[in-house]
Amino acid sequence: MFWDQSLIQLFLKGGFAMWPLLVCSVIGIAIIVERSYYFWRLRFSYETFSEHLKQLISKRKIKEASALCRKHPNPVPRIAEHYLKNLRNDSLRNEILKREGSLALEKVETRLRALAAVTHIAPLLGLFGTVTGLVTAFHQIELLGGQVQPSDLAAGIWEALITTVFGLFIAIPCMAAFHAFESEADRIARRMQFIISELDEFFGKESSKDFKSSDAEATQEAMKVIS
Repeated sequence: MFWDQSLIQLFLKGGFAMWPLLVCSVIGIAIIVERSYYFWRLRFSYETFSEHLKQLISKRKIKEASALCRKHPNPVPRIAEHYLKNLRNDSLRNEILKREGSLALEKVETRLRALAAVTHIAPLLGLFGTVTGLVTAFHQIELLGGQVQPSDLAAGIWEALITTVFGLFIAIPCMAAFHAFESEADRIARRMQFIISELDEFFGKESSKDFKSSDAEATQEAMKVIS
């Protein structure tokens, strides 16, 4: 119960804007749950993996090292596997690592743009409901010729305030989740660069580490608009 009202009663008092807000909440929750599970599956100890990988490589067990990389769904071991597959292909290794790194980051940042959009749209829908609620209140004043009681304006005021509350209620956790997911994606990208750098140092080679998905760039642009 909120303000002596059930959620259904509050939803009905919020007017038309509550329906798109409901859609935003469903989309936001679905993305947060799906991405949380996805990043949970990607968890692994970078230090342990790196140490084990270098031990195998130092013993010239390249096949075993590649098999170790395939055991993890995380993009960091996968980029290391592509490095080992193209160990002797100096001319194409850089481009292959950039391509595979960008594709991996696209998967990591899937749906983050949609979550950023929900974060941006929900408060605007709340503001839209606020405006329509105020219009309803002033329209009621006009109909009654200015002779109004507080109860006559209650419906419009309820609509104005409830939509604002629900818009913020949706946007705040979605924004928090977006930044958490973005931070995790950045950490994965940095670790992909770290593992390539470590392998370069071990083999005495030089490889490109500058890969960034177009999805990541678009997401950052979306957050610039929000801020």
